[in-house]
Amino acid sequence: MRRGYILVFLAASMWGTLGIFAKYLNGFGLDTFTMVFYRVLFAILLLAGYLKVRGINFSIDRSRLRFYALYGFFSIFLFYSLYFYTVTISSVSFAVLLLYTAPVYSIILGRLIFGESLTREKLLALLLVMVGVVLVNGSGDGFSTRAIVFGLLTGLTYALYGVLAKFAVRKEEPEKALFYTLLFGLFFLLPFTDFSVPSGAVPYLFALALFPTFLGYILYNHALKEVEVSRASIIATVEPVVAIVLAFLLFGETLSAKQLAGAVLIICGSIIVHAGEKESPEEMALEEAH
Repeated sequence: MRRGYILVFLAASMWGTLGIFAKYLNGFGLDTFTMVFYRVLFAILLLAGYLKVRGINFSIDRSRLRFYALYGFFSIFLFYSLYFYTVTISSVSFAVLLLYTAPVYSIILGRLIFGESLTREKLLALLLVMVGVVLVNGSGDGFSTRAIVFGLLTGLTYALYGVLAKFAVRKEEPEKALFYTLLFGLFFLLPFTDFSVPSGAVPYLFALALFPTFLGYILYNHALKEVEVSRASIIATVEPVVAIVLAFLLFGETLSAKQLAGAVLIICGSIIVHAGEKESPEEMALEEAH
């Protein structure tokens, strides 16, 4: 059991480096779509090798391709691009905190799509997250309206990622579902990608695919075999904490006292939602595949 908790912590810590890599790659002059394209490309190659070693075949029912095209568009093309773009126009800390508004959207989508009840815990989580967002962008030390809009859209698309994951794992293994989601996302990114990448940026692009994308997913997937879904989800909320600490150490990013209070409320709201998780390990493994 302890090993499972360590794996979750390591996976979440790796996800916390996403914005860090985006900042470094932005310094090389790479646009958002190019960063995301190479992240997805290298991740697909790594995942294909993993599937081969595991003996999981790549075949899929043709009737499922339309679903994966939709999944790839929202969960890879939009979600990844919005998140990285928010990082480049604001800060790592701000982007990762607005990413964690996803539970608000998950509660609303769960109600609309799956008819899930609105419990007192969920309503409390909604209130905490909304107040947290207001504090994080408090007057005098806030970010641009554009950053707020794109950050909140990141949270929405991350929530959609989770909703679509529920449908994906009903017919495919999580690894295969992730492979096809990435593959279709890659196709959507193609027209917007600048293929002339500075050689110095290549190691960062590969590391972006290896650590927070491929290894983060694999570690979390293995952790779910030993740790309950709700507990794993709660431990995974260490991601924004790691991102904020790294952003401070590497880029000197700081949050005001008001913003730190908002960060605590957002993370607490996420923990409350995850504490009541009833999802299967397969659903959570794919939903948390950043």
